[in-house]
Amino acid sequence: MARILEVRYANLADATVCEVHHESQADLCWHEAAYETQATGDANWFFVQYGNRASFKIFRVKHENQADLKIFKVGLIEKAGWRDTDHPLRGKLG
Repeated sequence: MARILEVRYANLADATVCEVHHESQADLCWHEAAYETQATGDANWFFVQYGNRASFKIFRVKHENQADLKIFKVGLIEKAGWRDTDHPLRGKLG
């Protein structure tokens, strides 16, 4: 399950991410789970407060060229998933 922690410093993150404006620009479209038990796979995220609870740590950046992963938040879980199926982070978030 993808338990995500947003960290304050890039050196503490597993990956840098940039939230893009359009779904077609994203490597991964993600959905935010309301409960930890609903977070499954790479695309259904639950945000945690502590590092020991996280399966993956991210640091947000402003520009796409600074990011390891380009993400786009979707409202429906059915729309969540990888757009770049060959991305090196695939299978590592959850």
